[in-house]
Amino acid sequence: MPTKKYIVTLTDAERDTLEKMTQTGKAAAYKMNHARILLKADAHQPDGGWTDVAISEALDLSVATIERIRRRFVEQGLAAALSRKSPSRHKARKLDGEQEAHLVALTCSEPPEGHCRWSLRLLAERMVMLDYVESICHETVRQTLKKTS
Repeated sequence: MPTKKYIVTLTDAERDTLEKMTQTGKAAAYKMNHARILLKADAHQPDGGWTDVAISEALDLSVATIERIRRRFVEQGLAAALSRKSPSRHKARKLDGEQEAHLVALTCSEPPEGHCRWSLRLLAERMVMLDYVESICHETVRQTLKKTS
């Protein structure tokens, strides 16, 4: 069996904090699971830390989750290991404020001839035709109009 790359060694204060968290039951379930993982993986126990497989079976969590929590604890500390990782992706907005204003104004205008109302696809086509945007999907139009009510 390969040796662990990230060894969890808790201080007495960290151990007390984690034990209180798991005993009171006042924290979110994922935080309590993360605390249990760290307590079981602690190398300062009399028998040493549990193996990832043993922790996985005891807590009914995947081995990958256990490895991820151990790594986060060693690299970033206790607070990072107990919290969820925030999403790192950020999508750029498809329409800026001026383009959204043009879309809303277009929506409030009369629909084209032969149509009794604007459809999302008609609005997307008209936005491109009027050179407000280079290209736009009807779903972007829907989300923008939903946001602006």
